[in-house]
Amino acid sequence: MEHTSIEMKNIMHWKTEMVRFMMAYKFAVEEVNTKISILQQEFQHIHDYNPIEHVKTRVKSPESIFKKVQKKKLALNLSVIQENIRDIAGIRINCSFVSDIYRVADMLTEQKDITLIEKKDYIQNPKPNGYKSLHLIVQIPIFMSDRVENVYAEIQIRTIAMDFWASLEHKIYYKYNKSIPKALRDDLRDAAISANELDERMERIHKEVNQLKEADHLNGNEEKPVILPPEFLSLLADNQKKS
Repeated sequence: MEHTSIEMKNIMHWKTEMVRFMMAYKFAVEEVNTKISILQQEFQHIHDYNPIEHVKTRVKSPESIFKKVQKKKLALNLSVIQENIRDIAGIRINCSFVSDIYRVADMLTEQKDITLIEKKDYIQNPKPNGYKSLHLIVQIPIFMSDRVENVYAEIQIRTIAMDFWASLEHKIYYKYNKSIPKALRDDLRDAAISANELDERMERIHKEVNQLKEADHLNGNEEKPVILPPEFLSLLADNQKKS
């Protein structure tokens, strides 16, 4: 009877630690997502351009984590898993242009509570199949009720064109169980080259538009800001007081 009681306590303890483990990654994703949302809103309201087009987040399921544990031949120990599987929390950021990718990466990794652990630049050094993206492994402190968990998260930053190609490439490989004919692999690489050419072309257009805007500014031809009359500002202030 005593042995059964001890066993139940061990099971309950393990269950509690597993819940904490998964929650820490959920909180890490939420923490990074909040930081990205702040940047998005700042650019939206203060600057005249927002480099962040779309954000997607996920936390690996316990089943997916277990598969990776088996693949890496790791011990079934939460500390070992936490240290060796660093993409349990995942954030994907889509940017408009390649230059925005590095800009957003710098803005995130320069924040005091984000520690950059590893950087893989598949934009400057694409994978053999044509895959391009900037991968960052970061560490974020999560303040729990009785401890601070330093949680790893993977941030992938890519353009819309890179993301479109990567999403379809993944679906094709999944359908063919990661073994497709060489002709199709060649077609995928060609598509990756086309996506890169589109990114380069759009970047050039973007720079030219910025140069035109700068020229308009120097010549005094830029659009004049709207000056709100005092009566309108008073009306807004009155409505805010009532609400």
